[in-house]
Amino acid sequence: MDTGNLNKLLEQLQDEIRNTKVVDERGAELLRTLDDDIHTLLEKSTEYPDLVARTDFQRLEEAFYHFEATHPKLTVLISRLMESLNNVGI
Repeated sequence: MDTGNLNKLLEQLQDEIRNTKVVDERGAELLRTLDDDIHTLLEKSTEYPDLVARTDFQRLEEAFYHFEATHPKLTVLISRLMESLNNVGI
């Protein structure tokens, strides 16, 4: 896995999460947990790249569907991340 590209994509997603204005409580909760997950993934991808393959990406998918209609830039980044992970067999 190319951790450099993964880190760049995760950092872009984390920046977008910080800049996203959310109106509902579920969206705010998803963004908080997704931000925590991204922080953990960034640490894993640097120190333990093999652990990324064992990460549960269910919240990433939940966030994609939750923000699909209201936050297109966020969902584009989530989609790119899911596609990248899928391409490497995760």
